[in-house]
Amino acid sequence: MRNIAAILVLAFCVGLSGAADAVEPDEVLSDPALESRARELSAELRCMVCQNQSIDDSDAPLARDLRILVRERLTAGDSNADVVDFLVARYGQYVLLKPRFNRNTALLWIVPPATLVIAAIAAIVFYRRRRIVGEAKPLDEGEKRRLATIVGADQ
Repeated sequence: MRNIAAILVLAFCVGLSGAADAVEPDEVLSDPALESRARELSAELRCMVCQNQSIDDSDAPLARDLRILVRERLTAGDSNADVVDFLVARYGQYVLLKPRFNRNTALLWIVPPATLVIAAIAAIVFYRRRRIVGEAKPLDEGEKRRLATIVGADQ
């Protein structure tokens, strides 16, 4: 059992360290401030090949090209917003891991919270109705006579 736990911990650690290996040494900028900005931007941009990974985490050749492009734009003096705007103009909103809120992405941002609210309301209504239906009121005299007749007919 101890060996299995050790193997799982080792596999977890190796999995975590793999993400940091995507940026190759020849890509790293000499200016630590620019490199920090590049890493920050790379974490927000989607790899177009891997789709659910950032370009900072991906080993795909296109991700490498995008990391280099981000660093080139930063060294040219572009702000973070300028770099993101350039990439969105070139590749579309899909390049962003967290798309901006606009008329094209409104459903993407509105539907999940709306679904949670509707589900919560439905659950409250369901449980309230269930509680109301579950409470039995006593039989009136007419219902008691009818029940006695039905039970008497069976015997």
